[in-house]
Amino acid sequence: MNKIILAAFVLSLMAFSANAQYLGLKGGLNLSNLNVDDVDSKNMRTGYHFGAYLNLPLSDAFSFQPEVLYSTKGSTVGKVYDFAGIDGTGTAELKIDYIDVPLLGIFRIGNALELHVGPYIGFLANSSYNLKIEGELDGEYNDEIDSDQLKGLDYGLIGGFALNFSALQVGARYNYGLQKIKDSSTADAIFGDAKNSYFQIFAALRIGNYDN
Repeated sequence: MNKIILAAFVLSLMAFSANAQYLGLKGGLNLSNLNVDDVDSKNMRTGYHFGAYLNLPLSDAFSFQPEVLYSTKGSTVGKVYDFAGIDGTGTAELKIDYIDVPLLGIFRIGNALELHVGPYIGFLANSSYNLKIEGELDGEYNDEIDSDQLKGLDYGLIGGFALNFSALQVGARYNYGLQKIKDSSTADAIFGDAKNSYFQIFAALRIGNYDN
């Protein structure tokens, strides 16, 4: 179902492209973490994102910008784990990749500065974890976490800015997830009520009828 929804969205973007002010190709750095309680430590995952977008002007100062991005997320968390009453101190590294669809409002301030705000939805594309535990459960566990154990749909809010230099655009955003990623007792035991959180630094090439 997620693939059908994503395909329909991409086709919609193609249908709108004839009226778009400009297209964009973008990519950059992801610094991701998990918003989760009751952990002893967290270490961010350094990853990447890439994709494309359309800028659809609604006025001189405002435009609507849908995007399609492949984006890496996840983190490493340390805590005391309890499996069937047996405790162990360990760390769990979760790598989760999504196809994200930001739906942004773009506010232009002057000729170069833009503010980007809006929601995003994300479709789970790939996932894996590495769990290391010391104590009665001493050992290292590796496995694939499939869509039956993690939510197939992520969503949240985006805020950021961009600077335009002719065809080149650079910027930064913060993405705050609102969806708990767990969807099984196993994922709950390892990651609790974790939600995605990630910071992006990007560069984009604008193609078409941009103003500056």
